[in-house]
Amino acid sequence: MWLVSVAMEYAAPLFLIISPILSYADQIYSIQRTKSSAGFSLDIPLIMLVASIFKVFYWFGAYYSFPLLLQAMMMIGVQILLLKVALDHRPQSPVDHTPFSGQLPGGHSELRRPYDFWQWKATRPYWTFLAYLGLSLFLIHVLIPPISNSEFYITLLGFAGLGVEAFLPVPQVLANQRSKSCKGFRLSVLTAWLLGDAMKLSYFFYNGSSVPWAFRVCGMLQCVCDCYLGVQYWMFGHGQVSRVEKASAANSGDGVDGWGMKDIDVRLS
Repeated sequence: MWLVSVAMEYAAPLFLIISPILSYADQIYSIQRTKSSAGFSLDIPLIMLVASIFKVFYWFGAYYSFPLLLQAMMMIGVQILLLKVALDHRPQSPVDHTPFSGQLPGGHSELRRPYDFWQWKATRPYWTFLAYLGLSLFLIHVLIPPISNSEFYITLLGFAGLGVEAFLPVPQVLANQRSKSCKGFRLSVLTAWLLGDAMKLSYFFYNGSSVPWAFRVCGMLQCVCDCYLGVQYWMFGHGQVSRVEKASAANSGDGVDGWGMKDIDVRLS
């Protein structure tokens, strides 16, 4: 029992603080190496940046566990880097990384967000939006104390930030469901998410007094979504294209071409 206690008091906080690096370092490296962010949802940096910014300002009202604040600050830095790399290596077709774009069921019209939110062709609007969000929350916190010190506002910040974070896997789930493939989404990220869920929930419930209930509820919702993402990875893998490529590679040495037709020597003797 003492070993569990030591792990929750020392190992778990350290893991939470460095978890953003463990979760996304491989994804950043993969995009940089392949020079393509196809298959990766740009909504992931959006969700994590918005959630982490909310959580940072939430701390100034709730004063929750300090390691969770450090984790949010670390996440902001990692997601900024991930967003930059993903934007620098965007594919020609925006459909490759926007899970909510496509055709309406039974129709041919494309679903578009208002003002093409987070689907902009230029990179500047992404950074402008994040700067305005952070600046707005900062001004409210500094210049309007009646609002920033109110319990309603503090609670709203907490549930907004944690609720948005719980929504994290959904864009990737929709992207995978639409393409019937998990290609472009790193298995290492999924593994880190699942391990992080287990560690976070253990830490949340072990340190009950210093962790608000909002963390626990939203953490459980996110865990359910991450588990379904794991089911998708098991169902779809890298999609039909990769399976065809594997079949072609396997058959190439057996006298069978990529169309499944057997090569026959028709030369005259």
